[in-house]
Amino acid sequence: MVAVSLIKTIKDGLNRTRSGFWQKTVGTITGKKSLSALELSQLEEQLILADVGISASERLINAVKNGPAGITALERLKGEMLGILSLDSNLIFQISKSEIKPQVWLIIGVNGSGKTTSIAKLAHYLKDQGHQMMLAAGDTYRAAAIEQLKKWADRLRVEFIGSQAGADPASVAYDAVESAVAHKVSHLLIDTAGRLHTQKHLRDELGKIYSTIGKKMPGAPHLTLLVLDATTGQNAVSQAKLFSQAARIDGIILTKLDGTAKGGIVLAIAQELRIPVLFTGIGEGLEDLLPFDPQVFTDSLLEQ
Repeated sequence: MVAVSLIKTIKDGLNRTRSGFWQKTVGTITGKKSLSALELSQLEEQLILADVGISASERLINAVKNGPAGITALERLKGEMLGILSLDSNLIFQISKSEIKPQVWLIIGVNGSGKTTSIAKLAHYLKDQGHQMMLAAGDTYRAAAIEQLKKWADRLRVEFIGSQAGADPASVAYDAVESAVAHKVSHLLIDTAGRLHTQKHLRDELGKIYSTIGKKMPGAPHLTLLVLDATTGQNAVSQAKLFSQAARIDGIILTKLDGTAKGGIVLAIAQELRIPVLFTGIGEGLEDLLPFDPQVFTDSLLEQ
C-alpha cells in the first residue's frame, strides 16, 4: 500500500497536469454512462493535446465507447488507463532484492534530461532503503559532468569512481565494476554521456560499454534505466524508440513531470514502448524522485 504522505506528494506534483487538459477531460465525462459522438471526439482531442499519443488515445476512446455498460464513462477511462500503465513497475524492487552483488545499473539519456541529478536522487532513495552505493562517472566527454557527480557522491557520502575528461567510457565502467566488487557495495550506478539519440556513433559506444561490463561481470548491467524529460512530450517517445535500438531498456525515469501541464506522455510511453515508468521526478529536491504507482497516478489525474 502506498503511504498517505506519498500519495499527497504525488498529487501535489501533478497539480499543473491535473489543472490543465485533464480537468477538461474529467469535465467532459463526469456522471455520464455514455458519450455522444461529439463528446467522444472532444475527449479524444483532449487526450491527444495532453500528449497521450494517437495509439493510446484510440485505445482509451474505444474503451470509453465500448466498455462495460454498468459503469460510468469515467470509470471505463480509469480502468483502461490502468490497463495501459500496469506493466512490471515492481521490477526495480525485485531486482533490488537480488542476491547478486553488486547490482550494476546503467543510466542513459540525452543532454538536458536531468540524468545526472536523477542518478543522485536514485542513489539517495536506494541508500535510504539500506543499500551501499557507488557512483561512477561514465560521462567522460564533459569534465563538468564528472565534477557534478563527484559533488553528489560527496554530499550523499557514497563511494565514487571517475577519471579524467576524455577517458574511454567503457574502461571507466570496467574499473567501476572492479572497484564496486572490491568495496563490497550493493549497488553501482554508472552515468553515461548525454547521448543524442540521433547520433549513431554515440549509441554504438553504448554497446561497447555493455560488452565491457559483461566481460567483467557476466549478466551485468542488471538494469538499464532511460531518463526522459516529460516536458519534451512526444519527442521523449522518439528518443526512447531510438535508444531501444542500441540498448536493452528495462525501465524509465521520467523527470520534470511537475513542469508540464500535459503529463499524458506516461501513457504514450507505456502504450507504444511497453517499457515501465519506474520513477518520476516531481521536484528539485533529493526526495523528489518517487516510485511510480499506476493507481495513484491515474487517481491523481482523474480525481473529481
